[in-house]
Amino acid sequence: MGITAHEMCHVTIIMSCIVTITLSDVHVMQDRNSQDNESDEHGDPTRAIGAMTTADRPEWDTNGYTMFCPCMGNFGNQVEYLIGTLAFAKALDRTLVLPPFRVKKNVPFSTWFRVEPLREFHRVITMEDFLEYLSPDRWPDGQRVGYCSQAPTTNETCDMKKGNPLGPFWNELNIDFDDHVRYNLFTYVDVTDESRAGAIRKAWNETFPPTDHPVIVHRFPPAPYPMKAGNRFIQGYIQWNEETLSRAQDEIIRLFHGEKYVGIHLRTGPDWVSSCSMTLGLPNAMASPQCLSPGQMVFLEMCYPPVEYILNHTRSAVLKHSARHVYIATDRLSYFKELSEVMSPIDVEVHHLDPHLPQMDLMILGQADFFIGNCVSSFTSFVKRERDATGKPSTFWGFPV
Repeated sequence: MGITAHEMCHVTIIMSCIVTITLSDVHVMQDRNSQDNESDEHGDPTRAIGAMTTADRPEWDTNGYTMFCPCMGNFGNQVEYLIGTLAFAKALDRTLVLPPFRVKKNVPFSTWFRVEPLREFHRVITMEDFLEYLSPDRWPDGQRVGYCSQAPTTNETCDMKKGNPLGPFWNELNIDFDDHVRYNLFTYVDVTDESRAGAIRKAWNETFPPTDHPVIVHRFPPAPYPMKAGNRFIQGYIQWNEETLSRAQDEIIRLFHGEKYVGIHLRTGPDWVSSCSMTLGLPNAMASPQCLSPGQMVFLEMCYPPVEYILNHTRSAVLKHSARHVYIATDRLSYFKELSEVMSPIDVEVHHLDPHLPQMDLMILGQADFFIGNCVSSFTSFVKRERDATGKPSTFWGFPV
């Protein structure tokens, strides 16, 4: 499906509209990163929660370990890569070393999430515990090998730390690589496809048996983006830790007083305008498979809906679900003023926190009584998977409420 003249006209309009801001949005146009990037204002984000006791110290897994740098994309992308790599590690029956998230600096997984629920899906260990308790004897300096997905005939070097964020990520962990190995094997696993997962396990264990390759460190995530549909349920094992979630719950109580609210996610930044103009009429673009069937194309309202559409769609959701509040999460323009004008006659209050930590938006959206998201965004896809796991209703711009 191509782009119609009407759609091209609207894309031209939105490209020009990014320089026009309502007064209600001035405060969100201050110098800040995209919503899918993270601030390091959360106490000390490099502090992992839940130090391990002597009795709990891990034993070496003779089936081996898989490790990777989540060094591609924003937080939403990194979670999708994490889920795909969990599926890969499970297929190989290796323990996954949970990497820090890469934002302005490394943020340990346990800073935001609980580790134990993940172990109900597959064996994991945090990077911090692996380096402290296992690495000194089993994976010491001088014996660390990196693994690159490259064709055997390539002239490209396998430099595990070349560029940013690869270099800073490993440097903050004090890890250097002493050698490298190239591989040309499949890694993209859908855990619901047992036959393919078994074939991948066989190929990897024959090529890299754990006895000779105990720790396989991938230069890039051994997982696809967008993620495999069969792996989406794994999000249910990624659960916010109590300290992090309690902050969001405090805000939910303060803002909504126990009353129903509709959460909406808007992508309105200039980078998103450019992304939408490139993905219109394409299949399988970015996170869009979460709402499109194979062969269906990205269309305008789902990627960059017009303001009037947002207002009408949100109002319909509020009325249908008897909500008393609307919560806006956005990377740039919030349309707070416009939404407030539409909601005031029906006695509905509109809220926009614009938090320094975008994970706050994720948690509040995850708890909403109803959610409308942007199907093409990995930020929305995190919320949608979490809500699916807890049985909460959701939809997307461009789809019925």
